[in-house]
Amino acid sequence: MNIIRKIFVSAGIIAGLSLVSCDLTTESQSTFDETSVFSDPTLTAYQIYSIYEVFGHTNSHRGRYLPWYGYNTDIEWYISNTRDEKSQIVRYNMLSTNSQLNVSDGPYNELFAGIERANLSISGIREYGSPSTRPEMAALLGEALTMRAVLYTELLKAYGEVPARFAPVTPETIYLNKSDRDVIYKQILADLEESFDYLTYTTATSTDRVGLAFTKGMYARIALMASGYALRPDKGTVGTGNAGTIRLSDDPELSKSVLYPKALAALRDVISNSGLELEPDYEALWKSVNNMELTAGHEIIWVIPFSNSRGRWNYTFAVRNNGYTTYSPTTSDRGGQAGPVPYVYYWYDENDSRRDVSCVNFEWEDKGDGTLPYPAGIANWYFGKYRFEWMTSSPYSGGNDDGVKPVYMRYADILLMAAELANSSENPDRDEAYAKSCLREVLRRAYRGHESEADAIVDGLSGEEAIFNEIKKQRALEFVGEFLRKADLIRWNCLKSSMDNAATELNTLRNGGRGTITGRDYSLLGHYLWYRHGTENGIPTIEMYGIHLGENEADETTPPAGSGWIPYLNSSGATTEYIDTDSFTSTDTQLDKATPDGFYNADPNLQQWWPIPEVAIINAQGSLKNDYTQY
Repeated sequence: MNIIRKIFVSAGIIAGLSLVSCDLTTESQSTFDETSVFSDPTLTAYQIYSIYEVFGHTNSHRGRYLPWYGYNTDIEWYISNTRDEKSQIVRYNMLSTNSQLNVSDGPYNELFAGIERANLSISGIREYGSPSTRPEMAALLGEALTMRAVLYTELLKAYGEVPARFAPVTPETIYLNKSDRDVIYKQILADLEESFDYLTYTTATSTDRVGLAFTKGMYARIALMASGYALRPDKGTVGTGNAGTIRLSDDPELSKSVLYPKALAALRDVISNSGLELEPDYEALWKSVNNMELTAGHEIIWVIPFSNSRGRWNYTFAVRNNGYTTYSPTTSDRGGQAGPVPYVYYWYDENDSRRDVSCVNFEWEDKGDGTLPYPAGIANWYFGKYRFEWMTSSPYSGGNDDGVKPVYMRYADILLMAAELANSSENPDRDEAYAKSCLREVLRRAYRGHESEADAIVDGLSGEEAIFNEIKKQRALEFVGEFLRKADLIRWNCLKSSMDNAATELNTLRNGGRGTITGRDYSLLGHYLWYRHGTENGIPTIEMYGIHLGENEADETTPPAGSGWIPYLNSSGATTEYIDTDSFTSTDTQLDKATPDGFYNADPNLQQWWPIPEVAIINAQGSLKNDYTQY
């Protein structure tokens, strides 16, 4: 057993060293053991760095989890019309043999590798670090406990039930079956509560490292998940092949009445005492993300800590760049794998500053007159939060890895979670006024320069249901492209119904808006599109006419007032409708994305989780079983 533990600790130290530039002047790596590592805060920190390091592994979060988790939902979807293995992941009919995720170094195994590193750190610090008398070691213990909770949260979000491992592996525990997720929820919530006493609001000097604000935010996020709805095997049948039903936990410790007051208290403390604040300008916030200017103590609380030459975030999700262009220094296509569901743009009010940052309908291409943005087609909306043209001072110079660090939690989420918790009648400490004050802060930033509109929205809300519906809407508009929505819809028990509504709204949009839906009158849209180019700060821009509500007079022969307008042409060079009854359909695959079939191939309520990959099932030598037999 000691040999096994030394191997893991040494591997962790080496991995941790890869994240820092300083040299060690202590004993050689070959002689590291638990006593020397976990009694020294510097060596312990390197071991904890190794926990973070697993996110950057080739097929971990970098190249498998992040490109595939979180969509399709009612606000985010996979743009491709294909019916291949990639499409199966996002359209809720993935097999355990899916080649994208059925790899030995895929996210399932990599997340457990990170948990093993966390377990070694936690047990080592408890035994050798004297955290009760050494505050610096207590802080490192809190960091390790928090990171273990993060890793388990990622597993639970993707796979449902998984084995519970809260101690380093021994020969007796190498092979384990899945555990009831409530066991894991209760342990990681307890771990985070313990960490409250170890961490401070100044512990995290970088958004790459976790501190007290993040730990309390994670407590609230997990509490909302644990007390919410989910597809769960029947009690006592986890790991037997029983798929179960969508239900709440029957563990009284995980009820809303117990968890909501605790979670709200944690968030109130962050709001009152952390010093965090919303970035006043929503566009400036996302420009800083693209430029890797992520100063701690403001809005961004924690990011997936890729190095500046690691990670495929913009490679996957940025506004589409077709081939080599000025704004993507590579000869390959970049970005645009997923985007907002097209109608999301119309969920924003005209003066909501988040709209044109979050949802864009252009892509970059050089058609012989330099790189310019061109209309992308009504089905191809992109996450404007992620743009190669905004990477003006980043070190990216091409290749698959751009170094953009995905935002995992920011202060806006603290405020909206607090609003949801405070508004709930299942919270004995319900405080409607506090809920509305948190919601107001988010909306006033969104309507910067038009704050009276934000105030009118909040002041017009009355009662729990109305406030909740506004929170649900604002979580969509605030976080589109950040992939929080799937977990939200699952815990609210509206995953399938939300996507069914999405298909209905898309169908209304393409049919010329003959009528209204949820307050939006799509008959106010033009069928034809005109566009023209400009510049802003030296970067080309595009202006479109016919794509906004109220521009329904756009036709194929009469350009809007002003000069420079160009009609949208089809591939044959003829003026054509931009929105018509064939929008969102694919003749190649017979896929109509304005129907439920465009969002899922099987009932998403019964397919909420990825199956554990077959390679992990085989390697478990009969001890591990997928419960969701429909896979």
